[in-house]
Amino acid sequence: MQLQMVTTARALVAALILPLALQCQNTTSDAAERTEATSTSDNSSSSAPPEQPSKHVLWVIPNFRTSPIPEEYTPITTKEKFKIAAQDSFDRGTVALAAVFAGEGQLGNSTPSFGQGVQGYARYFGTAYADFVIGNYMTEAIYPTLLHQDPRYFRKGTGSGWSRLAYVIGQSFWTHNDSGRGQVNYSEVVGNSTAVAISNAYYPDHRTVGNAISKLGVQIGVDTAANIAKEFWPDMERRFSRKHRGE
Repeated sequence: MQLQMVTTARALVAALILPLALQCQNTTSDAAERTEATSTSDNSSSSAPPEQPSKHVLWVIPNFRTSPIPEEYTPITTKEKFKIAAQDSFDRGTVALAAVFAGEGQLGNSTPSFGQGVQGYARYFGTAYADFVIGNYMTEAIYPTLLHQDPRYFRKGTGSGWSRLAYVIGQSFWTHNDSGRGQVNYSEVVGNSTAVAISNAYYPDHRTVGNAISKLGVQIGVDTAANIAKEFWPDMERRFSRKHRGE
């Protein structure tokens, strides 16, 4: 990503965080009411398996690494880590997001050396898609394997809206290792740092330390915003569904 794409990423962060944060309290109250109603009507429901998250957030963002907080932690294998990275990377939503970023980058002429026209758009699209794929593999597969960390996002799903929001932000910097103990999320920070360094090979413009630091901060922010969406989207999706049914 270059300067104009950095602006797009910041806008994406705001677009995700602000409306979801405003919905925090309401979605949490609805969830609490549903939980109480379910408990009253059927005490045996507590033994039912947890609800599995939708595979797409906001109908577009891939959501293959989200999992409910487990009662007993079980690590995933290296094969499963690479499977998550592949699912997130080669999903239709990732292709769609890359296409949008490519169009925005070309309209803003963010990388002049790419040019305009179909050939220019192809270069914008290829590099935008590479950003997603490299970032996914670095943060979800390669570094989690090397550092023995768990790349999954464990959805809290309960509590006040603001407590859940704080939990999400913390998950960007704190994770589980394969033994179930908490530790600094090196995979997120070092993985994205590596992805930014690699991107300098195919972005010929603005190869400066300041630009690299800015891109790293934006990427971590975008990942955090995506996790906020993953935390609250199931609540909002149920609300949309009830409104559609006229409940």
